[in-house]
Amino acid sequence: MKEIIAVVRMNMMNRTKKAITAAGVDAFFAHEAQGRGKGFVNTTVLEGAEMGYEEAAAVLGEKGNLYPKRVLTAVVPDKDVDAIVTAIMEVNRTGKPGDGKIFICPIGDAVRVRTGETGAKSIA
Repeated sequence: MKEIIAVVRMNMMNRTKKAITAAGVDAFFAHEAQGRGKGFVNTTVLEGAEMGYEEAAAVLGEKGNLYPKRVLTAVVPDKDVDAIVTAIMEVNRTGKPGDGKIFICPIGDAVRVRTGETGAKSIA
């Protein structure tokens, strides 16, 4: 089992839900979040701000904003990971900074509280 955590733009949420459902994900969580990637920070400006240049600090303040995002989380069988990641990438890729990020983490076990089922049965 793997946990897929996808960070996507807010306006891509409906397309992403449809894509992962078509790829075989029936159950997932979605959370509102705020964040930014390191690509939004100019390291030269950052260094200038650290040295005390007010102009650099002012520019950094403009670029240091947090942007609204959605975080989708799903636990899926290992065999489905590639198809789901591909589906998420296809609907979210614009080629511009901020398209998102996907994290894939191993899951040691899972338990369905209602029935006590464990492992793959608990996520089926």
